[in-house]
Amino acid sequence: MTKAKKEIRVRVWVDLDGERFFGPGRAELLQLIQDTGSISKAAKSMGMSYKKAWAMVDEMNEKAKKPYVIAQKGGQKGGGTEVTEAGKKMVDAYTRMMGRIQAIVEKDKSLLDYI
Repeated sequence: MTKAKKEIRVRVWVDLDGERFFGPGRAELLQLIQDTGSISKAAKSMGMSYKKAWAMVDEMNEKAKKPYVIAQKGGQKGGGTEVTEAGKKMVDAYTRMMGRIQAIVEKDKSLLDYI
């Protein structure tokens, strides 16, 4: 019998009115949009359809106090997409919180002793 790999995984979502608003996927999407300047490129790197990525961005923009993403129409430079300051702050806050939660989990893995 091989020794089982044990791990504790934590995922956190922020709900608004009982529906998921923000979590690991949306944090990754915003970070990739920020890195690439493109919803299309961000969606592709996540293996997600462009339509789904746009729907996620639209929902975040509608429900947040301020939009998280602003899309620029094409032109001489071909347009692009920018994560706003509000979007950057949300990603940063979520990433910091997840880091603190993960540190707690790493510090106390005694639950795994009972498996």
